[in-house]
Amino acid sequence: MTPRRRRDTGGGRRAQRNEAARLTEQLMDAGFNKKQVGEILGRNPSLVSQFFTKNKGASMVEALRAVVQEVQAGGPQDTTSLKALAGAHIQPRLNKAGYKAKVRGKNRIRAERTVKDERGRTVVGPDGKPVKAWSSSLAKAGRQHIASGASRLRPVVEDAAVNQGLIAFTVRARKGAFTHDAGRMDDSPGVRRYVVQRRDGTEERAYANNTGGPGSGMQGFDAVEFKGMVDAAGGDVAAAVQRWLVDTGRIVPGTPITGLEIRAWKQNQ
Repeated sequence: MTPRRRRDTGGGRRAQRNEAARLTEQLMDAGFNKKQVGEILGRNPSLVSQFFTKNKGASMVEALRAVVQEVQAGGPQDTTSLKALAGAHIQPRLNKAGYKAKVRGKNRIRAERTVKDERGRTVVGPDGKPVKAWSSSLAKAGRQHIASGASRLRPVVEDAAVNQGLIAFTVRARKGAFTHDAGRMDDSPGVRRYVVQRRDGTEERAYANNTGGPGSGMQGFDAVEFKGMVDAAGGDVAAAVQRWLVDTGRIVPGTPITGLEIRAWKQNQ
């Protein structure tokens, strides 16, 4: 009788884990559990377990990378904010023919939290409903929307400025137009991040005001100052970001931005 083959539960199996499992493991090392990772991704926790057991999760890799980047950079740690961030990166489902399902993704997300009093009780308004306060916002714009002024990005900046929040952003532009090597202190100080290389010759880079490094308390640009920069650009967020990239020597002048994502969150949550 042929002896039954034992499962490899040691380091060899760990080394063979796919990217989704590897990134999930980084979040678990940071204190999250599989249930919370599932909530962030908007999926059942059982799917997260299948990253490890059935090699699933390829469509979640980009979202997981964005969340890992935000956590490692010292950004917001609550599941609501991270879910808003992940939602913009989750790849759409495919139909049986292998094509994208015709479902329009969200280009702008706004999250709120229930206000609590000093005793931790929910504050109720005159209408008898719980009082809500802004928590975080996210918006993204592509080439065409940027060319028309990227109007959906401005409310994110305004929300953050009114609530004394913080802002970070991810820029997509032509590969080679950036003047510094990705991930270097000269390019994005204190931000542990990945670079997304696109087939069309562009790449994505993230920026935040982490001059003191992760955990230093400076996990984003001051929203009031950022809004002032946007106002100086006539309300065009993409133009303001492009000017900042040029003025700080991070990109070649005249380089068009082909994609922009703005993330904002409440400070000291």
